[in-house]
Amino acid sequence: MGQLHNKVFNCEKELTLSIIGGKWKMLILWHLGKEGTKRFNELKSLMPGITQKMLVNQLRELEKDFIVHREVYPVVPPKVEYSLTKQGKSLLPILEVMYEWGKNYKKMIAAKREEEINEAVK
Repeated sequence: MGQLHNKVFNCEKELTLSIIGGKWKMLILWHLGKEGTKRFNELKSLMPGITQKMLVNQLRELEKDFIVHREVYPVVPPKVEYSLTKQGKSLLPILEVMYEWGKNYKKMIAAKREEEINEAVK
């Protein structure tokens, strides 16, 4: 495995989080899963806060971990596309559940804040 080579994990959850954890990997997987194959600059434009160096590093790690496939076309200028592997696609239901949880949590927090504001006004 790429970044996971020689690393010991106490449980499968720890392994999963080490592969998809961090701010950018889940977003990369989300965009490739929901929108399909993308070129580097397309991915970068979908994530305005990411630096070029960080995107390169995250894509390399995901590729080494067999989650993302990198296809290089022999043309000038070079054309490189990124897509999810079969293993990468298997993460999409997990990301979908995380998205729904986050959406529901955000609504709950907004409702709690609204309650606090209403209590403070009374």
